[in-house]
Amino acid sequence: MKKRKVKIIPTIIASLFMIVIIAIIVVVMMYFNGIKAVSKKSVEVTFVVNENETFSTLADDLKKSDLIKSELFYKIYVKLNKPNGLQKGTYKLNKNMDVKNIVKVLGNGSKYVETNRITFKEGKNMRTYIKLIAEKTGIKEEDIIAKLKDTAYLDKLITKYWFLKADIKNPNLYYSLEGYLYPDTYEFKKDASIEEIIETMLNNTDKKLKKYESNLLNNNYSIHEIITLASIVELESVGNDRAGVAGVFFNRLNAKQPLGSDVTTYYGAKIDMSERDLYQAELAAINGYNTRVSSMAGKLPIGPICNPSVLSIEAVLNPTKSDYFYFVADKNKKVYFTKTYNEHLATIQNLKSKGLWYTYNN
Repeated sequence: MKKRKVKIIPTIIASLFMIVIIAIIVVVMMYFNGIKAVSKKSVEVTFVVNENETFSTLADDLKKSDLIKSELFYKIYVKLNKPNGLQKGTYKLNKNMDVKNIVKVLGNGSKYVETNRITFKEGKNMRTYIKLIAEKTGIKEEDIIAKLKDTAYLDKLITKYWFLKADIKNPNLYYSLEGYLYPDTYEFKKDASIEEIIETMLNNTDKKLKKYESNLLNNNYSIHEIITLASIVELESVGNDRAGVAGVFFNRLNAKQPLGSDVTTYYGAKIDMSERDLYQAELAAINGYNTRVSSMAGKLPIGPICNPSVLSIEAVLNPTKSDYFYFVADKNKKVYFTKTYNEHLATIQNLKSKGLWYTYNN
């Protein structure tokens, strides 16, 4: 009886082949896992590329910054893909970026530009805005004011922006662009000029007003007058009924009565309401802003008194129709509208008796 030959060598070869295949699969899996993002969470990291760096030499710094999982697999990726375009500079990378995206950002030269983040609040005037810009950027206040008085620059802006008219060149205005720099949070380059800051804000105003363009251009009141009234509504509407407050002011204008708005008197006196009470001479001062004096009957101030939100502009464009001529808000910001001055006084007295009268504390 013949003995059966066992084919040992082919079996060994097959086993080795399987081991190699499995090893390759494991390495490939490790590679693809190794070039994944180190985190699913968004964590920004400022990363600096120095002179004469290459994609390969960045491996150590990227690992130390916890931006890549593996220096080896990062280098393999770079070897396989041969990226170029690396430039020195400061970049904003993120821990949720994989190697492919990190290399893409670095290769595109998408350098992070250091910025100043400035938040301009609604209802604040240009005095506040100018101080804020000066504090955050180092641009001198007097240089900002000079730019706002530069008629050649204002002419350029009037040509560029549909909502800016010759009204902003009135020499009696305290600040030419009061009311037109939309309150928002902005990112400006560290070395941004005052022109770049102004026009970035005006670009935002353009976007915010675009949906109201037709209504603004085809109105019995000019755009400047609408923005002016909106700035008053912004400061007078301690409650939420902006449209109701706007309606009261329109009733007074139509009846040729003074608006009688304290916020315009403060602005005319160049005093913020948080500073102090006004003196009698300031209350009776005749200027282009004080709507408490009889000479301002049926008139708006010559310009805005703050930078209003789009909500106040919308309220002026769509005021509540009523026969009210007075309003007052309690300390809970509930607004009370009345028709006559006696009713107005009675409402105030009632609020005081109930402990609802708002008392301003300096």
